[in-house]
Amino acid sequence: MSPALTFTDRGIYCAAGDFYIDPWRPVERALITHGHADHARHGHQHYLATHAALPVMRHRLGEITAEGIGFGAPLQIGDATVSFHPAGHVPGSAQIRVEVGGEVWVASGDYKVEADGLSEAFEPQRCHHFITESTFGLPVFRWQPQARVADEINAWWARCAAAGKTAFLGAYALGKAQRLLTLLDPEIGPILTHAAVENTNAVLRGQGLTLPDTIAATAEIDPKAHKGALVLAPPSALGSAWAKKFGAQETAFASGWMQLRGVRRRRAGDRGFVISDHADWNGLLSTIKETGAEHIYVTHGYTDIFARYLTENGWSAEVVPTEFEGETLDAEPAA
Repeated sequence: MSPALTFTDRGIYCAAGDFYIDPWRPVERALITHGHADHARHGHQHYLATHAALPVMRHRLGEITAEGIGFGAPLQIGDATVSFHPAGHVPGSAQIRVEVGGEVWVASGDYKVEADGLSEAFEPQRCHHFITESTFGLPVFRWQPQARVADEINAWWARCAAAGKTAFLGAYALGKAQRLLTLLDPEIGPILTHAAVENTNAVLRGQGLTLPDTIAATAEIDPKAHKGALVLAPPSALGSAWAKKFGAQETAFASGWMQLRGVRRRRAGDRGFVISDHADWNGLLSTIKETGAEHIYVTHGYTDIFARYLTENGWSAEVVPTEFEGETLDAEPAA
């Protein structure tokens, strides 16, 4: 019997249902795990994603023909049964379970196992075949509890405010920025947001997510009227002409890559906070164990190292080339 999912030059393909999962070339039917640009791309004829993921996808992709589905609801597509299950990565993100003839595959997309209070909490799925990322698939990547990172960020912001400086914090506009917003202490000062962040906030607020009050940092804003502020912006905006108008400032990056000392030095920021919307080393391994999968397919990140470790420890593991990018430092992964 042919496998339920195969790996093609367009994306992960299910012949039994004639659909692709997170394809990177235009296809007729695309099942999408979440709204980041390396997973939800332009050009597909029909999209299927969770109800919670669709508003951001429509905001980013414009007019698309799309259908929503609830978490855990089985859907028959041809000879395949599919269902979407929380991935914990960003609001609305999902793992996609595919069953054909009793064979179960799970394509996890990007995932995070620590509950953040914003995204739907990750739910491991039992399967025979598990497709995993390995963005942070090295033992050095081990995350501290979210509350501890929140204390570090707020203490830094308070020091900046006391010194008369604006605190600039770089993070993805979708997912990471909103997660950070829920961790910030608004008693320290006003929270300003770059347009890319504020526009995404508006979409998520519109679907019922509760976020702290923010002020859009438009071109017309007077920085002097917002002393002690923290500005939340995409990493690419830090150090730009727009940012420099705020005068005295400190910059920080919020990313799993801040775990690496060399990366922190190269970024030339004043601070780095280690927080990621991807699983760390322990999270990757615990998830793979919980799936009970016999075969593991590693799609992006430290693929060779991670697959070799899995093979040496009893799993059948292989690297599968894709165009997924995981977490970057300059901007969100580009389509």
